[in-house]
Amino acid sequence: MFETKLKELDPIFYPKSIAVVGASADSIKAGSLWVLTLISAGFPGTIYPVGSRGGRIADLEIFPSLRQVPGEVDLVIVAIPRQAVLELLDDCAAKNVKAVQFFTAGFSEMDAQEGGMLEKQMLERAGRGGVRIIGPNCIGIYCPEQKIPFLTGTVGEPGSVGFVSQSGGIAGKLATNGIARHIHYSKGVSFGNGIDLDASDFLQYLGADPGTRVIGAYLEGTRDGVRLFNTIKEVAGVKPLVVWKGGRTEAGAEAAMSHTGSLASSPAVWSAMLRQAGAIEVQSLEELTDTLLLLQRIDHWQGAGAAIIGGLADGGGGISVSAGDACIASGLRVPRLSPDTRKKLGTLLGEVGSILRNPVDVSQAQFRGLPTLFEAIESVTGDPSIDIILVQEDIDILLPIYSQKGLDDINDFLVNLSGGQSKPIIIVLPPGAMELERLQLEQRLLAASVPVFSSMERAATAISNADQYFSRQ
Repeated sequence: MFETKLKELDPIFYPKSIAVVGASADSIKAGSLWVLTLISAGFPGTIYPVGSRGGRIADLEIFPSLRQVPGEVDLVIVAIPRQAVLELLDDCAAKNVKAVQFFTAGFSEMDAQEGGMLEKQMLERAGRGGVRIIGPNCIGIYCPEQKIPFLTGTVGEPGSVGFVSQSGGIAGKLATNGIARHIHYSKGVSFGNGIDLDASDFLQYLGADPGTRVIGAYLEGTRDGVRLFNTIKEVAGVKPLVVWKGGRTEAGAEAAMSHTGSLASSPAVWSAMLRQAGAIEVQSLEELTDTLLLLQRIDHWQGAGAAIIGGLADGGGGISVSAGDACIASGLRVPRLSPDTRKKLGTLLGEVGSILRNPVDVSQAQFRGLPTLFEAIESVTGDPSIDIILVQEDIDILLPIYSQKGLDDINDFLVNLSGGQSKPIIIVLPPGAMELERLQLEQRLLAASVPVFSSMERAATAISNADQYFSRQ
């Protein structure tokens, strides 16, 4: 599927050389920041700063024009006024550049008539020269494997999650928030106005990319709805595709038009299209990130029969009960545990003061030692009706009871359990008074590939999203 798109766009994500047009010795200019960011990230290819005043930046010569660059140029990053873009495209054609990404804004998103006319002229120039355009009004390509970050961003560890975004701001946040939560990206792109390469092109590329297993997208609108629908349907047929549609309200649609110049259909039309195409629809950056985090962890989907293990939180059943409500409200199943599992839990924890159905309250284990707690959790995990396990931890409760060593022992057990069997283990770790300690634990678990969420509602929504996708396959 889309193998021709893979061959076409691979050189853009894996350029051997990048020219940055708009660079200068002034390090706070956008073009200069691009140069410094690429150097800092460790881009392995050749970097050519280009600026009319010449000079040097970070020991690199700044060439007065693109035509004066001595070597071949695969990708050009542009941060110059829009009045100069047509001449630049002629220079790109002369240098046999493969693609140009325009950070430059001020086109159809600002002025539909004049800006739109300039975009048409750009397409004509680029087409004659065999140059592809990313943007304008975008932050372009992100490829951790090739050490290409977004502007002023970090690279992160390469992985299997790709994403496409019309918005540069959303793309940047998705990258930084994802990296902080140990989402390992394969590739990403902010395509802005998308006058040439657009959402369909990049979704087709990620659909064919062997290094990408899960795809996220932020879309505001499209100029070719039929093509986009067909692309989403084909891609979602082979890989989980999570889509956040911006501009769902009248105010949001107007903002989208002035942001990327995109025409937005009604929310109901988009929702119906995404559902029919088999994509996962989400409603926020947090939900998009949460769902990608969970899908990154899942190698195969057994179902959404969720076990909720409480009692590592409030020492009572209230949190467990509300957690069950949150899961049911999100459409998950919270099946009763088998008689054998309940009998074993009764022996381990005692009948008095315990909830032995599902949710399970294991707070009585604090009086019987950690081995009993671990055995109780293993019993729930092994129940044949359970597909996924949600463990509620509250560090404000756990640290005073078990001390740091006990807390470490509990989470060492959970990490080992997660890696030793196929059912996903998910931790719900809400904010509290000991926020520094909580964040340290969250990072430790995420680094061990154990998904962590700040609330049961967010965890349940991500699981429900995954279940809706896989149940349609």
